[in-house]
Amino acid sequence: MANSTLRGATSIHGGNPQYLIEKVIRARIYDSLYWKEQCFALTAESIIDKAITLHAIGGVTDRNTPTPFISLTLKLLQLQPEKEILIEYLLAEEFKYLRALAAFYIRLTFRSMEIYEILEPLMKDFRKLRVQHAGGWSLTYFDEFIDDLLTKDRVCDIILPRLTQRGVLEETEGLPPRKSLLEEGIPERDGEEEEGSDGIPRKRPRLSSRTPSRTPPSSPDVRGRRRGRSSSSSGSDRDRYISRSPSRSGSEGGEIGDTRGRYISRSPSLSPDRMVVVADDDDRLDGDV
Repeated sequence: MANSTLRGATSIHGGNPQYLIEKVIRARIYDSLYWKEQCFALTAESIIDKAITLHAIGGVTDRNTPTPFISLTLKLLQLQPEKEILIEYLLAEEFKYLRALAAFYIRLTFRSMEIYEILEPLMKDFRKLRVQHAGGWSLTYFDEFIDDLLTKDRVCDIILPRLTQRGVLEETEGLPPRKSLLEEGIPERDGEEEEGSDGIPRKRPRLSSRTPSRTPPSSPDVRGRRRGRSSSSSGSDRDRYISRSPSRSGSEGGEIGDTRGRYISRSPSLSPDRMVVVADDDDRLDGDV
């Protein structure tokens, strides 16, 4: 029958590989027009022609209509292609939806150790992918799709098999630590030795900032500036005009010659209204002091 698994196929995760897709979605796929017309009598080689014509990834759309992506995933579960064929799917970088289909199948069927080794290098691909879902359409990136396969429990409306944590595999299975792409662009620390062209290790020079740094408050330059400002301020006070008229605060009990509380003009010149005019003796009136 067209809906049965290929004869001689091995069980995956202890059961029929088609059972990795829920029964409701699987029944919808069997009844869909795309499955009956496009997925009939496909092989591991001819399915490539259908995969390169995909224009989106996703599970089911409105009214639980299965997408071509999930229909071809079910067909791969029936065919069970060999690992070498799936690797060839991934190497076809010009067909991003074919790579996404192969990565999704590997996540469903392979062991945890192989999943990390095969899918993590695919995170270098930053191309956009269309996502078709019940709410309509959206955009994602290929590296985000791979990260969802490694971290989430449900992708494309399909519950993914349990994945062993990476830390456990590093301790038990000897999985090498993951190398982030960001670490490749970070330079080495200052002061580390590097080997020159003549083979002699040389110390890496420290990087100096091109922007001028501010002098710390405790430096001698700042202390000298502060002293200069204080001396200049004291000298400027000497040049200021001090009114000779006694202030009220001084007459009330201040000492003679005390300038506290008096008005000190900031301008060195004398204003005309403050100039002292000495009156002649003939112009004085009786009672003038």
